[in-house]
Amino acid sequence: MNLNFSGTVNVFKLLAKPALCLPHATVSTFDKIPSPLEGAFEGRGNKVDIRAVVLDKDDCFAYPDTNEIYPAYIERFRQLQKEYPGRRLLIVSNTAGATSYDRDERLARELESATGVPVLAHRVKKPGCGDEIMAHFKAYPEVGVTHPSQIAIIGDRLMTDIMLANMMGSWGLWVKDGVKPLNEKSIFSKFEQRLAPYLMARGYQAPDPRSPFE
Repeated sequence: MNLNFSGTVNVFKLLAKPALCLPHATVSTFDKIPSPLEGAFEGRGNKVDIRAVVLDKDDCFAYPDTNEIYPAYIERFRQLQKEYPGRRLLIVSNTAGATSYDRDERLARELESATGVPVLAHRVKKPGCGDEIMAHFKAYPEVGVTHPSQIAIIGDRLMTDIMLANMMGSWGLWVKDGVKPLNEKSIFSKFEQRLAPYLMARGYQAPDPRSPFE
């Protein structure tokens, strides 16, 4: 069973700060991610300098429980690899690489082999693994990440991927529709599809990314 203690604990933060689950930008599917990526976040009045990108896997660029890039997204995925080469692109999944689930990291190795992108081995699941993501990028100074506002998090879940971005102080890009049809999505995903417009209609918006050192 793939339990997410981090997700359960952190969801209570939404009671005090509902905007933590709201994205800075939204696209329908992975192939609609703009190039350059900074263009997704224009118009918020902040200078955007994306030096690294964190990707979710399931229902973002791959069908859940598979490692293959969804065929319609291959071209954009490969383009993103060129835009953010080497260690500048990182996959963070709550299945592959999550050591409480992927104990021997076999799933992480298989996903790396299938995509050509590093997969983070992380002890805490999203949305609570921000420190582990920052530690990863700091271990590779050539990436140039010095604070979280230089990272974009791309994923299909508001309460894991987008909450992670806001808790870190990074940019969050929500892949709203993903790969699976809506009628096949989990009850949590269906709830999130209604939650975001509900909150936005009441004036909530994602907090501006800001480094904790500023």
